[in-house]
Amino acid sequence: MKHWIKSFCSFVFVMLLVSCNSKTERLSTLIGHDDHYLQTGSCDFFRGRWVHDDSYPSYNSTSCPFIMKEFDCQKNGRPDTDYLKYRWKPRRCKLPRFNSRDFLRRFKGKKILFVGDSLSLNQWKSLTCMLHVSVPQTNYTLERKGALSTFTLQEYRISVALSRNGFLVDLVKEKMGTVLKLDSINDGNAWGGYDMLIFNTWHWWLHTGRKQPCSWDYIQQGDRIHKDMDRLVAFKEGLTTWSKWVDSNVDPKITKVFFQGISPTHFNGKDWNSSKSTTCHEETKPLRSSTYPKGSPPAVAVVKSVLKKISTLVTLLDVTTLSQLRKDGHPSIYGFGGKRGNDCSHWCLPGVPDTWNQLLYATLITPGNSKIN
Repeated sequence: MKHWIKSFCSFVFVMLLVSCNSKTERLSTLIGHDDHYLQTGSCDFFRGRWVHDDSYPSYNSTSCPFIMKEFDCQKNGRPDTDYLKYRWKPRRCKLPRFNSRDFLRRFKGKKILFVGDSLSLNQWKSLTCMLHVSVPQTNYTLERKGALSTFTLQEYRISVALSRNGFLVDLVKEKMGTVLKLDSINDGNAWGGYDMLIFNTWHWWLHTGRKQPCSWDYIQQGDRIHKDMDRLVAFKEGLTTWSKWVDSNVDPKITKVFFQGISPTHFNGKDWNSSKSTTCHEETKPLRSSTYPKGSPPAVAVVKSVLKKISTLVTLLDVTTLSQLRKDGHPSIYGFGGKRGNDCSHWCLPGVPDTWNQLLYATLITPGNSKIN
């Protein structure tokens, strides 16, 4: 689908992580002795601000041989580099830096699967780069079979895979056309056998007009067929179906469930109260505030209402605000379409998705942060 990289859509990340059933080691044993962190469940990693840090980024695109052209803003000619030098700083504690070798040690022999749309692709590529650069001499394979792409570090027997599935619920071709089935999630049969499942959806739920034919012609809700319906209502129905799948198929004794928040597309400078721009082009710095002027997108309420009803333990990776603040982090004209395009939906790599993965890691290794919602 050639349109996905140019689309101006909001996104939701639904992150489900099925981890190995091992004891959590104390944070102080995992991080270098020069770093000190507040080890408490009261620490909210997701409330803070972006600060300039010359030690970032933790890798560059030239050291990641499989980074996609769509996300390689520096190689595509982006002239500024300050957007690479920002670190997320929580209010009351220090966020642990992503420790690739520790991640590989913890999940040695494990299988990780991202399920979602092009934002999953963005985060999957980020994680594969973050792991590869720590062990550049280790043999790896990168295979694609249909909609499944798999990166494997052979020495560690760890695989990080991506399955493209923009809605999580089923999208089925029938005689009448392509039908989005809000109550069906048969694709979940392919999600078994993985130790970690990371879901995202929302990117395609908003498509209308000329972009909608790239996704669905009709929406089915029970026995009813709709040509269209309120997208937030449809989203809630689909996400509820996903939550039922989680409750029916995930063993809570060995599973950590993560839901990663919502961030709107950056194509309206008026939302920033500091720019006359109508796109993300030529934005070179994040918002300095710790809050976003327009507040949370409406879909945030949908996410929280579904998570409140789910039985399985869920940790909210609430990256909504921190992503909203990074108006400078998108490819803009330095992405898929070059100067003919303007991608304000996805993210440069290195960049913001690296922080999503850092927050995932920090939540995993920090005692007391297993449930934040």
